[in-house]
Amino acid sequence: MIYLIMDVIVEFHEAAFRHGISREDIVHALNHKKQDAWIGELPEKWAVIGPDRAGNQIELIYNEIDDSSICVYHAMNARDSFIKKYGL
Repeated sequence: MIYLIMDVIVEFHEAAFRHGISREDIVHALNHKKQDAWIGELPEKWAVIGPDRAGNQIELIYNEIDDSSICVYHAMNARDSFIKKYGL
């Protein structure tokens, strides 16, 4: 299944599901993100805070693959330390 968010293809690394967050909740958080922050390059990395479908805040980290696709490799319930670390 392919997910598109604002004309960007969303791919998932298997590690994104390590903490039990579903694809649908990840996509929901990306679509309704509260804030994001650039956290590195080579490849471009972004941290995101957004709500899952139940309204719980989750944290995400993804790489930009190219101008039209990203790969989410981290997703879990948001931690205060993550929010503070990335200024979210």
